[in-house]
Amino acid sequence: MITRLPESSSGVIGFAIVGQVTTEDAEQMGEQIRLLIESRGEQPIGILVDLSNMSGMDLQARWEEIRFLQKYTNHIARMAVVGAHTWEKISSMFVVAAALLQGETLYFQSSEMVQAWHWVRTSEHALDPPPPRITAASGIWKDYIPEYL
Repeated sequence: MITRLPESSSGVIGFAIVGQVTTEDAEQMGEQIRLLIESRGEQPIGILVDLSNMSGMDLQARWEEIRFLQKYTNHIARMAVVGAHTWEKISSMFVVAAALLQGETLYFQSSEMVQAWHWVRTSEHALDPPPPRITAASGIWKDYIPEYL
C-alpha cells in the first residue's frame, strides 16, 4: 500500500510504502506524480519515498516504475529515499530506477525524516557527514538550483 504523505506541498511530493507494492499501487503513485509534474509546467519536482515498512515489489510494479521514470525523468530534480535498512540494500533495489533518473538521489535513515524533507525541498542537507548518495545528478539537472529556497 502506498500513501501520500501530508508534508507534500508545492513542488515536492512524498509517499510512505507499506508491505508489498503491487502494479496498482505503482500506477496510482505514478498518476499522482504525473499530475504534479503537469501542474508545475517546466519547473522540476522533488520526491520523497519512505521505504521503512516496505517488504518488496512485484516485477510488474517494478516495470511500471521503470517506464514511468524513463518518461518523466527530466521533470524530477531530486529524490530522497528514506528507509530502515542500510543504504547499500536500498541502493540495490533502486539501481535500475536510479540509473534512469537524472536527478540526485540520496538515502536517509528513518530517524532522519525531517532532514530528508528539508533536502528534497532545498537541496541542502544539515547532516555531517552528508547522507549516502545513491546517484549524483546528471544530464540537465547537474547544475540545478531549486527556485523554492
